[in-house]
Amino acid sequence: MTDVMSTQGQFPGAGGESERTRRLRSLGLNEPTADEAFDRFAHLAASITRAPIAMVNFINDERQMFRGLYIPPTSGETTAEIGASWADRGIAFDLPTREMPLSHGFCPHVVAQRSPLALDDILAYPRFAGNPVVDELGVRAYLGAPLVDDTNTVIGTVCVLDREPRQWGRERLRDIQHLAEALLSEIRLRDNLLAQQQEMFAAFDGSPFPIMLTDGPGQEIRYANARHADTFGAPTAYGSVGMAYPQLGAAGLDRVVAEAYHTGRTTVLNDVRVQSVRPDAQRIQQIFSFTCTPLRSARTGQVNGVVTVGMDVTAQSRTEEELGTLAALLVDRLQQNGAGRPGLGGGETGPLLPG
Repeated sequence: MTDVMSTQGQFPGAGGESERTRRLRSLGLNEPTADEAFDRFAHLAASITRAPIAMVNFINDERQMFRGLYIPPTSGETTAEIGASWADRGIAFDLPTREMPLSHGFCPHVVAQRSPLALDDILAYPRFAGNPVVDELGVRAYLGAPLVDDTNTVIGTVCVLDREPRQWGRERLRDIQHLAEALLSEIRLRDNLLAQQQEMFAAFDGSPFPIMLTDGPGQEIRYANARHADTFGAPTAYGSVGMAYPQLGAAGLDRVVAEAYHTGRTTVLNDVRVQSVRPDAQRIQQIFSFTCTPLRSARTGQVNGVVTVGMDVTAQSRTEEELGTLAALLVDRLQQNGAGRPGLGGGETGPLLPG
């Protein structure tokens, strides 16, 4: 039997991206950032199995990413539902970041073998006893199940750990497999939502208006359609509005987008003057009006992003400017002819009005 550390086809690394990594990227799960839903799921896994540590672990070609993580609180913070016995064990699971090399732990083995793994006492298994997590983190027991998605790709694991040997038994093994199935339902829902978003983005790409989607309180740019990129330039992936588009930031668009996000109300920014960024075009000034509309989660109703649509009002503004200029000239001419004052005197003549 081979394990993940020696299975080059499973983790090709620099030699070529695996289907697993491509799949994680398409699901938006290829970064080691915390995810509230997965954190809750890890807490559930710890509660059901009565284990002190639990993870939802996604594994790409280079690293393990703990998008969901539960570590018990300190002794003074231990809640009644978890039980004070965990804190009494003196658990101090030191994990400064939500990622780990492929050489550490046992989840890569589960992914490579596509099957659950139960280790009651890791030191009793010579093959696993020398793993770095045994000495570095004090892990002595492990139980994990693979996450096999609808494309038959193993994208990660759900697992629980203990720093003491323990008998997991068939019941706990069955529990962890059921948890993996439940977690896949959450991932399937996300996949469906992403597919719908891709359809929406395809429709946006054909729009004649610049459209941009920003995500989260930091207003990081998640998407910009072709017209937006053609007009203002291609955005920096996951950069903020002000950083990606200095002209728009200077005009206050980042402030208006943030206002829409925090208030939950549509905001508008008018008379934004920008220079064309197209290399094949003359550097002409264009005038835009932006409408920023908050996007809400279908499940929670909370604002989680903002869609910003721009409209080129240059022609309209020029017409208004031309009318304003003409009106000013007329007023000046009338004033010069003495018709700009009310109550014209006896010998003075003014413009003749019809009727």
